[in-house]
Amino acid sequence: MTKKTLFLNGWYFTKQPLGSTLEDIKERKEAFRAVNLPHDWLIYQGKELYEDSTGWYRKVFSCEKKQDYRYEIYFEGVYMDTTVYLNGQVLGEWKYGYSSFFFDMTPLLQEGDNELLVRVNYQAPNSRWYSGAGIYRNVYLRKQPKCHFITDSLYITPKKKSEDMWQVEVSAELSQECLNQENSILMVQILDREGTEVSKAELPFEKAVNQADGIVTAQIMTQVSNPELWNLEEPYLYHCRLVLKDENKVLDETKERFGFRIFTFDTDKGFFLNGVHVKLNGVCEHHDFGALGAVFNKEAMRRKLEILRKMGVNSIRSTHNMPAIGLLELADEMGFLIIDEAFDMWERPKTTYDYARFFPQWYRKDVRSWVRRDRNHPCILFWSIGNEIYDTHADARGQELTRSLMEETRKHDPAYHAQITIGSNYMPWENAQKCADIVKYAGYNYGEKYYDQHHREHPDWFMYGSETASTVQSRGVYHFPYKQSVLADEDEQCSALGNSTTSWGAKSSEMCILTERDREFSMGQFLWTGFDYIGEPTPYHTRNSYFGQIDTAGFEKDSFFLYRGAWTDAKKAPFVHVFPYWNFNPGQLVDVRVASNGAFVELLLNDRSIGEYQIDHEKGTVLTGNWQVPYEPGELTAIAYDENHQEIARESRHSYGEPVKLVMELYQPEKKFTAGNYDLAYVTISAVDAQGYTVEDANQYVEVSVKGAGWLTGLDNGDSTDTDEYKGYCRRMFNGKLLAIVAIGEHKGSIQVKAAAGGLQPAELTIVVSKEISIEGTSFIPEVFANKSGKDAPAWVRRIELTANDGNVFSPDKKQLSVTARIEPQEAMNWIKPEDLIWKTVNDAGIESPLAKVTDVSGFTAKIEAYGDGQFRLRCMTRNGTDIVKVISQLEFQAQGLGEANLNPYGFIAGGMYTYAEGDVGNGNEHGVSTARDGRTVVGFDHVDFGSFGSDRITLPVFELGGEECPIEIWEGIPGKPDSEMLARVIYHKPSIWNVYQEESYKLNRRIKGVTQISFVLHQKIHLKGFSFAPLQKAYEKLYASENDAVYGDTFTVVGREVTGIGNNVTLEYHDMDFGVEGCKSVTICGRTHNDKDAIHISFQEGEQETRQLVEIAGTADGEYQQLTFPLQCVKGSKTVRFIFMPGSNFDFNWVQFHKM
Repeated sequence: MTKKTLFLNGWYFTKQPLGSTLEDIKERKEAFRAVNLPHDWLIYQGKELYEDSTGWYRKVFSCEKKQDYRYEIYFEGVYMDTTVYLNGQVLGEWKYGYSSFFFDMTPLLQEGDNELLVRVNYQAPNSRWYSGAGIYRNVYLRKQPKCHFITDSLYITPKKKSEDMWQVEVSAELSQECLNQENSILMVQILDREGTEVSKAELPFEKAVNQADGIVTAQIMTQVSNPELWNLEEPYLYHCRLVLKDENKVLDETKERFGFRIFTFDTDKGFFLNGVHVKLNGVCEHHDFGALGAVFNKEAMRRKLEILRKMGVNSIRSTHNMPAIGLLELADEMGFLIIDEAFDMWERPKTTYDYARFFPQWYRKDVRSWVRRDRNHPCILFWSIGNEIYDTHADARGQELTRSLMEETRKHDPAYHAQITIGSNYMPWENAQKCADIVKYAGYNYGEKYYDQHHREHPDWFMYGSETASTVQSRGVYHFPYKQSVLADEDEQCSALGNSTTSWGAKSSEMCILTERDREFSMGQFLWTGFDYIGEPTPYHTRNSYFGQIDTAGFEKDSFFLYRGAWTDAKKAPFVHVFPYWNFNPGQLVDVRVASNGAFVELLLNDRSIGEYQIDHEKGTVLTGNWQVPYEPGELTAIAYDENHQEIARESRHSYGEPVKLVMELYQPEKKFTAGNYDLAYVTISAVDAQGYTVEDANQYVEVSVKGAGWLTGLDNGDSTDTDEYKGYCRRMFNGKLLAIVAIGEHKGSIQVKAAAGGLQPAELTIVVSKEISIEGTSFIPEVFANKSGKDAPAWVRRIELTANDGNVFSPDKKQLSVTARIEPQEAMNWIKPEDLIWKTVNDAGIESPLAKVTDVSGFTAKIEAYGDGQFRLRCMTRNGTDIVKVISQLEFQAQGLGEANLNPYGFIAGGMYTYAEGDVGNGNEHGVSTARDGRTVVGFDHVDFGSFGSDRITLPVFELGGEECPIEIWEGIPGKPDSEMLARVIYHKPSIWNVYQEESYKLNRRIKGVTQISFVLHQKIHLKGFSFAPLQKAYEKLYASENDAVYGDTFTVVGREVTGIGNNVTLEYHDMDFGVEGCKSVTICGRTHNDKDAIHISFQEGEQETRQLVEIAGTADGEYQQLTFPLQCVKGSKTVRFIFMPGSNFDFNWVQFHKM
């Protein structure tokens, strides 16, 4: 009978240069070190998470090779491009990093010791997110009799036959050697969760087994009366045991869990599970576990699912690859639906070294492995054959591949255990719609605005949001005000208020909720994402993503509670959540929000009621309570009430002082920990002040030590800007929290965890490991990290308290005000200097404001001068000795009676400063603006002061996502409005670099002058960081005659750009002609004389001093314009230049241009 054991022990690892060979490694055996599997070698180098390298794994194992057995090694997941060697020979290779594979070792296996080597090539970029590298999922050894069930061939299909009777059809493939077992019997048993037999059937070999196309298949069926159904609330699981036996001797058996459930889909009413309507409240999840990297750990996944369940999540999309088996097992047990996804690319790559290199030759093998491994899990709702696949958009080849992938998937799931889908962000376009029409189960990535139209146009499509949201947020970071949408800011964090949105994503979490709630035909949505993950740190170039409702450490962000309010039942689990924390500048206006699943919420400050909101979760559009509250110290309390106005939940936030001691809290303290089972303990470390209030922005370095029956396996704080090692003993708290992950070892006992931080009372915690089990093939080698101490780390500034010394209103009589900063904690004053503070005046979006400037800083006091009317904010910031702003403090100010302040185009005008918009305009990276992916977008900027001379040379920093040609119209004024004019239609075309702006400069048809409005018109999606104009040196530009500052004399006529018919004593003046310190050497005049020649005096005057130089222009026989250049004695400095025409002149003047020395 087949024996399956873990094969995780006795492995050694070495990282070598990319491309190292078997011959190379034979000479480097001393480089190997013992490791536990699963293993991700990149997570141990937090500052080089994408380093090119080849990883080698080595295991020597002893085998008593038996003649009647075969030996199979099964890899659940190795990332990526893997070659396996046994005893110096190639056993097999596998390219994709996410699909499982197995090889028959028997032909190369030898009696006694055997050497297994696994080569893994990691070459970046090969993924859009952090993939990890190595043998990151389980490895198994299967010892099988010659007659055996083929691995992953068991197929269990329950079918409802009547109201109380289900038929279970079971099949599996057998090895060719089984054809010799004609006298054997095939038996199937169905066992309930307690192991009690509820059904059994037997068939003789000749009736149960058939052979076709070289495949031996055993088939049998049985019936179960009134089975318990698998659903989300009671996910009841049965076991199916398939046995091949001969005279009561078991030849082989295979066994899997399954469930009885019915999926029903309706194009108008959505999805039904066992006849009950279910809205998919889903999240997308990548495969890393923060500080654990890509290593799969079942207890880590269990914690993830438990946190998501608390939020109200009922479904997971395994983005964008096959998940670990453990996720599916937990989803089966806990009652989650799964979109089991295979690929992020097909033949057309998204990164240089991704799986597209191998797809054409390998996808059939991968689909076979994927579907056969997963098809019996009742949790699987859809097989997703791809995500945002460009092939489906590019041409008809995408439709061919869609059909081929569907065919391959159905080949291995012919009973439709799950439907086939695809998630697409190309749904507005024809080719992608053709692919959607093939699969019918159409997943929309950020396509909510097309739902209604496409539902009308494609009434046979089953629609859902395969990716929604893409709002971004950093836990505990708040960029005020809430009404202002802000994508990026100087601290490289995203606001958790709910006002940080990407250009392609939803405008808010509430919009995601309302869109799905009000469209019955949509099956539901999958938020991008549930947890943050390593990689894709839009909109910055930091380490982790910001998309999650939960950070990489597993700490909830405030958006978590917005969805919880919509997705959970107040009658079962009432809650209320108030944010932000309560510790700001005196008098600062603070946006306060309250989320709840209750019917009413009330806000209190120091026991005074601030107000109440009614929340209608079924039909209303206001899903939270929202107030602006001037800060005062004390207690902020939110209360939730039911429909009868009875209190059901309460939460308070309190202002706080300096931290005095650390506190540790064990996740699920009631849990009984087990040794020998890869169990984990999660410990949250925080700090409290002298009154016991949590210090919610504490940022001290914390040293963690673990002794006893376990070891420290990682530290995480969820901060994307923190590049300290995950695998270390010391890390900072981020906004008051740090997570320590403790690995439970091989033997029971106790574990002592201690946390210490400079100047704070340490914390200690004991974890009792009360149970011990022994599992063959496991490995428990304690990890040892480079010993980094935080004892000598300087105390970071935690808070900057700002006080407006003279009020916060500017007027003509009070154009200057002062503000003083006070630094907390006091210990930070040991190193911080006034010049370490960054003072800046900004608008609500955090963009530098033209209304005021900081004119002087003396010590920790700044003077601000206002120049124009409006509201702005004064910011005081510090980088805490790093390259990134770590603390932002701000106060609101208002200026009135000072007049209009204009924008300066010769500096830089950020895209986010736009004042006029048409079309779907959103936040761009780095305070830019984004345009719509389809349709027309206009973005306009008012009060741009080009000065009297102006400029015609513009520079545009653009991030264009696809590397395609992008036409941009540049207008003065608003297109279609009176006096507007298109100044240029330019083409931006550069190879796209993700999240990187690239500049291009253009020349307009003419110069723009004075205070005016400039607009940009686009018909495709770009991010425009902003624009700047080159300041022109008037003295050296081509100056048309009509652009003079004064013209006078007897006779002349201004015609367009020319001055013609210049007669007696005519003078043209040009003011503010600054020739600089180098001066000019010559002048070119374009014109014509109708005389034999005309003499022109060129006068250069500065104050009372004047010099003149004479030039003569001769007539031509054809009377055409001439461009003549004349040398000049050097002219320097700022002059008024006059062209003085002598009596008898008859000259047509077109333009003039001076030339530098």
